[in-house]
Amino acid sequence: MTAFSILDLCPIVEGGTVSDALAATPLMAKRAEDAGYTRFWLAEHHGMKGIASAATALVIAEAGHATSTIRIGSGGIMLPNHAPLVIAEQFGTLEALFPGRVDLGLGRAPGTDMNTARALRRNLESGAQSFPDDILELQHWLGEPDDTKLIAIPGAGSHVPLWILGSSIYSAHLAAALGLPYAFASHFAPDMLLEALEIYRDKFTPSAQLDKPFVMAAVMGVMADTDDQAAHLFTTLQQTFVNMRRNTRGKMPPPIETMDGYWNDMEKINVEHMLRYAIVGGPESAKAQMHDFIKATKADEIMISMPIHSLDARLKSVDLFGKLRETL
Repeated sequence: MTAFSILDLCPIVEGGTVSDALAATPLMAKRAEDAGYTRFWLAEHHGMKGIASAATALVIAEAGHATSTIRIGSGGIMLPNHAPLVIAEQFGTLEALFPGRVDLGLGRAPGTDMNTARALRRNLESGAQSFPDDILELQHWLGEPDDTKLIAIPGAGSHVPLWILGSSIYSAHLAAALGLPYAFASHFAPDMLLEALEIYRDKFTPSAQLDKPFVMAAVMGVMADTDDQAAHLFTTLQQTFVNMRRNTRGKMPPPIETMDGYWNDMEKINVEHMLRYAIVGGPESAKAQMHDFIKATKADEIMISMPIHSLDARLKSVDLFGKLRETL
């Protein structure tokens, strides 16, 4: 049975506050644990009015305190924004708080616009280029300590498992070379999915962490009792992507009756292309879509992001995807 996990963006919805968003995340994590999901991850984004998980490690801790068995972690930490030692300390702390449950997914994008990236005060010229070296440094800090040298406390000896996140063949080559599990961001960047997975599997080199390739593929997911209800809820994400293209980002909007008149023809084509792997529907439709996606990717695990305005509807979608998994 293919594992299911959740990527929570800690959404700030129209009509809601940052506090509301942060309060919803532990509820989502607990519901995911009860429904049999494997992991509950949060992502680092900055300067976005609709996302409250900028201080990612802090929000992961909230998910950890609300649960007891599900794995928790990042999908991901944008490593060019940080000194590797700081991330080792943060995730070493999480591992000490929640032993054996913490994952550290790493990306090389800034997770924001370039002006905000500059405000994060990291070297933008070398940050992305030094990503492989930063990963190796991070592995050093999380590995067995050498008392004659600087060590990360917490962090040293924690061996928090690392994941490579990506949306291109670059990340596939890197994950394969380092022998790390690979998570592809097909929920918003579908174009290189199958090529990247093929490269990763073909070129994978075993490591101390992993002896054979392990693939996670991400989808947007909206399930409801009927196809029409799910399609209605999905207009929240469709509006969000249109707004991003228009550079009018804000809080997560409520669903609307129809996208006709909201987007123009070119916006519709672009958004539907970016979201072509989204799983949207009632139980039978969603099952068929998920079956096709798993067959195409042969993924070991599916990471589902549920961009739903209503918390109650979001929690119900968590339950429905959990039940769907049992029928595949």
